[in-house]
Formats: sequence, structure tokens, C-alpha cells
Amino acid sequence: MRDTKTKGIWVWGTPIDLDINGVRTSVFYLDTEGFESVGKSNVYDDRIFALATVLSSVLIYNLPETIREADISRLSFAVELAEEFYGRVKGQDIAFEPAKLLWLIQRDFLQGKSVQEMVNEALRRVPNIDGNKNIDVVNQIRDSLAVMGDNSTAFSLPQPHLQRTKLCDMKDVELDQLYVKRREQLKELVASIISPKIVQGRTLTGREFVSFLEQILEALNKGEIPSTGSLVEVFNKNILEKCLKLYSEKMATLVLPITEESLLGAHNRTKFEVMQVFDQQHFGRHHAKKSVVHLDEEIQQVYKNIVVQNELQSSKLCEGLYTRCEDKMDQLQVLKLPSLAKFNAGFLQCNNSFGHECVGPSKPKYEQRMMKMLGKSRSLFIKDYNQRLFNWLVAFSLVMVVIGRFFIKFILIEIGAWALFIFLETYTRMFWSAEALYYNPVWHFIVATWETVVYSPVLDLDRWAIPIGAVLLLFILYWRCYGKRKHGSHWLLPLYRTNKNGSNRPRTD
Repeated sequence: MRDTKTKGIWVWGTPIDLDINGVRTSVFYLDTEGFESVGKSNVYDDRIFALATVLSSVLIYNLPETIREADISRLSFAVELAEEFYGRVKGQDIAFEPAKLLWLIQRDFLQGKSVQEMVNEALRRVPNIDGNKNIDVVNQIRDSLAVMGDNSTAFSLPQPHLQRTKLCDMKDVELDQLYVKRREQLKELVASIISPKIVQGRTLTGREFVSFLEQILEALNKGEIPSTGSLVEVFNKNILEKCLKLYSEKMATLVLPITEESLLGAHNRTKFEVMQVFDQQHFGRHHAKKSVVHLDEEIQQVYKNIVVQNELQSSKLCEGLYTRCEDKMDQLQVLKLPSLAKFNAGFLQCNNSFGHECVGPSKPKYEQRMMKMLGKSRSLFIKDYNQRLFNWLVAFSLVMVVIGRFFIKFILIEIGAWALFIFLETYTRMFWSAEALYYNPVWHFIVATWETVVYSPVLDLDRWAIPIGAVLLLFILYWRCYGKRKHGSHWLLPLYRTNKNGSNRPRTD
């Protein structure tokens, strides 16, 4: 009849016992609801077909008259559904054991090609020399049936009677005798190809079959599946977009710049996690291959963009550090009080901070620039260091002569200052060239003393020279004006004494 009598899947309540390869086997016959019933969606039909496919050891595909492309597509989709949900229940690594397939074609004409030839021709790949995308889809559907292998048989039945509307009321003697004969042959064929249901390499008992049925039902009812009218890639597209978004979000948490090794490691870990999510949620093993390839291409494109961003951030960071060190070296070149120790300390600080803070792919390039810049700055500083120190010491000796003679009036300071001045300006010019002076042990002693006074981790005289000089000047002025009156000058050992009572001494002729 036109309206559907079978609802869902009906099971023949009493099993038929058969002897299969010497083993007593209980056979259940399942009858499924017809396709495209009124009020039922394609997804409902697909679930019914998939459930029958995954449960059966023999699947009888009942078709009227001939094989249409829609019939092949529906079967392909049902097999893929069965394979997918079987994998969700038993694990993606467990091979799907497909049912034996019997193509049952009911038609009025039995001449011409046999039904087996018809099936073979219908499942043959279509040549696609021009690369037509629609033909690619047709061939892809045929490829997905490869899991069935050669495990299929074709059989034909003639129409039971010309007056089809009266079939329900007719007895076998009233039916076409060729139909009755072929029907009995069909029963024998089905009985000959029946085999026990095998799951994970072992046959199922009755209880195990019920448990397996419950697991498959739960997976089918919970799992979201596409309809036959849409390609699996279209269904997987949303999952692909979600996975790509997940990858982008996880990679966005990285604080750039980082080393190339760290970025690659983060990429591989995130890609592995995303692929696991896709494997868990994607649909179909055969069609999903293209989605996996597409997802990998999209991830690689996002990764390339992140690599470019990392390079830009690394270049920006290293350029800033390089500029900061370059400014630092320029400042050290013009120290008010030249100090090799302070220059070396600044040199090491710049080098160390650059080595620790500059990260990413731009680091090797900027390291080379950094070494050249630091080497050049060091050469220039050392070149000017001795000459600047010589000039400073000459000026210092003259200042100390003035202070020792007119302010402090301490003879030892004046003598020492004169000795230093004579050594620098007279003795050195008479016996050594200016260059030879810098290799003299006396000069090395002077340099060491100067470095000790000018710079130490505790006191940087270059920074505090003006404040300290101002304090000393105030102290000297104070001493000159008030100190001698209050404390006398015995502790200073003055060079030039004046008679305290000189103004009261009586003069003689």
C-alpha cells in the first residue's frame, strides 16, 4: 500500500534456528520502515537505514525496477553512518565489519543484462577526464562503498501479479508462478549467505547483541548527523570552523615574541589538541579526509600569520633594546670623568640585558649588529681613554697645587701635585713618547688609582663629582673663614707659618 505499515524497525519475535558451519545459530529477521514516509524527515530515514546496516549480518536492499543514483547515494550514506557510529561505540581504531549486501531488484523485465551486471555497472567509477566536480562527487560516493568489498550479491524478482491493488488478498496459487519460484530461490539464497553477527572479531550471543543494540541506539539518538541531501564536508565545515577558531584562540594566548622553537612547539601541541577535537566530532571516515586536509591547510595559514607577527614583534623588541644600548654606549663615550671600569660595567649590562630580553627569530641578526656596535664603541673609548685621562690628571695636578698652596696650605699636597704635573708634562716628554707612556708601570699605577677613586659599585664619582666638589668647596671656605679661629691650625701642618705676635713685636733700629 501507499501508506507505511512498518514503523521504525520490526523484529520477527521468534528466532529461526539454522545450522551454520556446524554451529547452531539463531537468526532474526528485521523489517524496516520504508523511505520517505509521510511526516518523517530524511534524518529519520538515515538513522533507520544506518541502524539496519550496523545490526545486520545480511542487508537486503529492496529496490523497484532499476538502480538509480539516489539509491547508490542513500546506501553509501547509510554505510558511512553505520561505520561512523560503530566507531563512536567501539573506538575509531576498531575496523567496521560490514554486512553482506543483497541487491534485491523487483522488475517486470528479466531480459537483457543480468541484475549482477546491472549492479556492477552502476557501481563502476565514472570517467572524469575533464575534472568535473559533480562527477568527482559521484565517484566519491562509489569509493565510500569500498568497505563493502566484493561482499555483495544481486537477485531479481518479477512482479507477483499485474493487479497490484489486490495483492494483499491473493494466495500463492493466484500469484505469478515465476514470482513464487523466484521467491523460494530468494529464501534459499538468503539462508545460504547468513552468517553470525561479528563485532570486534567475535560472534555475539543474544545478550551481547541486545547490549550492542542499546549502544548503537544511544549513539544514533545523541549524535548529530547530516542528512543524505547534504555532503558530509558541508556538515564537517562547522566543526572545521570551530576547530580553527579553537586553534586561533589557543595560539592567541601566547605572549609574542618567543623563540622559534617555542612557537613551533606550541603550534604542534595546539594542532594535536585541535585534531583530536576534530577526530571526535567530525563525521565520516572517507569524506572527512578532505576536511582534515582542509583543516590542516587552514591551521598552517594561521600559523604562518603568527610566525610573521612573531618576527615583527621580535624585530621591534630587539630594535628597541639595540637603540637603548647604543644610547648607553654614546653616554659612556662622553663621561665627565673617564672610567674604564664604568664603561666595562655598562658594556656588560647592555650585553647581558640584550641577551636575556631580546627573543625571537630576529635575535641572531640583532646579536651580530650588537657585537659590531659594542666592539666599535669599546675601541673608540679605549682610543680616547688614555688621552682624556692624561688631560684630566694634568688639570687635576694644577688644581691641587692651587688648593694645597693657597687654600689648605698643606705642603705634602702641593709637593705631590707638583710631582704629578712635572711627571706628566716634563719628564714624560723628555724620556718617552706619549704612546710609550701608556705602557709604563707608573702609568698603570696611576690608572689603577684613578679607577679606584672615580668608580666603584658603591660610589660613582662621575655622577656625584659636582655635589662632592660643592661640599668640599664649602668645607674649605668654612675652614678658611671660621675653622682656624675656633680650632687653630695645628692639625694641618701648615707650610707657611706667621708669627702670632708679629704685630705686637717691638721694632728695633
